[in-house]
Amino acid sequence: MSFNSEFELLLRARYPLLYIPTREEERVEAAIAHTAKQQGNRGVYTWDFVDGYQGNPNDEGFGRRNPLQALEFVEKLPATVPAVFILRDFHRFLEDVAVARKLRNLARLLKSQPKNIVILSPQVTIPDELGEVLTVLEFPLPSMEEIQVELERLLGATNQSLEPRALDELVRSCQGLSMERIRRVLAKAIATHSTLQPEDVELILEEKRQTIRQTQILDFYPATEQITDIGGLDNLKDWLLRRGGAFSERARQYGLPHPRGLLLVGIQGTGKSLTAKAIAHHWHLPLLRLDVGRLFAGLVGESESRTRQMIQLAEALAPCILWIDEIDKAFSGLDGRGDSGTTNRVFGTFITWLAEKKSPVFVVATANNIQALPPEMLRRGRFDEIFFVGLPNQEERKAIFSVHLSRLRPHNLKSYDLDRLAYETPDFSGAEIEQILVEAMHLGFSQNRDFTTEDVLESASQMIPLARTAQDQIRLLQQWAETGRVRLASRQSGLGSRIQQQSLQ
Repeated sequence: MSFNSEFELLLRARYPLLYIPTREEERVEAAIAHTAKQQGNRGVYTWDFVDGYQGNPNDEGFGRRNPLQALEFVEKLPATVPAVFILRDFHRFLEDVAVARKLRNLARLLKSQPKNIVILSPQVTIPDELGEVLTVLEFPLPSMEEIQVELERLLGATNQSLEPRALDELVRSCQGLSMERIRRVLAKAIATHSTLQPEDVELILEEKRQTIRQTQILDFYPATEQITDIGGLDNLKDWLLRRGGAFSERARQYGLPHPRGLLLVGIQGTGKSLTAKAIAHHWHLPLLRLDVGRLFAGLVGESESRTRQMIQLAEALAPCILWIDEIDKAFSGLDGRGDSGTTNRVFGTFITWLAEKKSPVFVVATANNIQALPPEMLRRGRFDEIFFVGLPNQEERKAIFSVHLSRLRPHNLKSYDLDRLAYETPDFSGAEIEQILVEAMHLGFSQNRDFTTEDVLESASQMIPLARTAQDQIRLLQQWAETGRVRLASRQSGLGSRIQQQSLQ
């Protein structure tokens, strides 16, 4: 049901006190005025703390700096006169005893009168004593249809046109922004080069970054890594490439549901985070990074509120990639937490959303310790697939060396013995291979020469990889992966020759 339809229904049903959390005052007031006009031409009275009531010359300024007087004004109008009273930022006064009592009295009175009070607030903050009398009504961000109408209006005003495909791309990129922000960024684009252009998508993405920074819950993460930057993991890459067009309109017409997400489990430094970035780049979707620790706050109920805000923001910016790094550290040992159940409630809200979400938010979660994850997280329906990412085998190590050296020494790649490097580093992860190349570069730089294959092998001999220092934990991970309860990211699973041989003994 659309906002206008639901608001109209609540007016007809005589819901006395409505609470609309939104930052788009201008847009929601226009929607209220439109619905009120259709409902028997109801009068609309708007109040704020600074200017009092506005719009009606007879009552101009009434209730200025006096929220209680603003409520008393509702009773001044004849009982038979239909009206809607919009109170801006009134959430700030709900803790006042007199204001709360007056609202409860009005809730009784207005049940028999064609009057409704609408409280506008940027967030939901309702005291317990008003929870039964206030009805919260969500006001969604602009739909694709509304955004397209606005874009076409601007194009008409500037006497220009865009190809349908370019217009669709601009509309999609504007999703998740308020109408005010959309108008502002489009005005910036027109001021920059006098027209709207397909290249203005980057300006719109920057506006999204600003929106996300202000929430301090999600980070807008730049994704420049490509699928080709991942060495090995062929099964995983094939799986991702097959779903490259799954967010398109053609996929919807075919009947495909939106992909839900991916859980990547495995050893540290094997490319799980790199994969999340590469997915976003390959699918041309914004990458949002969630630090689960930011969801938890000190005030009672605030953690749950932040979780809902994170979900709303991710869905508003859809289609997008939501990257949750090391999710096992956030939700491990739920039953033993001494936080009055806050972690359990946040976890419950999150996994329920994972199972029931209809929006095109593709969740990429990474974990190092599968045993620390609650069983509910692994149930089918939360994610499309669970992949195990082990240590690279010899062929994959060769590919990883090739990727890094192609970036570091593209003109001199053939001078490095990739086969020997891959053979001599059996227990190294992708991150450790990158680090030994950095050490080799330091060695060559300190001697005023370019680094060589021998320098890389010397650096490798000085480094003790995680596969040896955490041998027992890695063996347990490998044994779990071999049970067949998870797909292997590589065509040939490899924990390094030494570790793999030990795990099979």
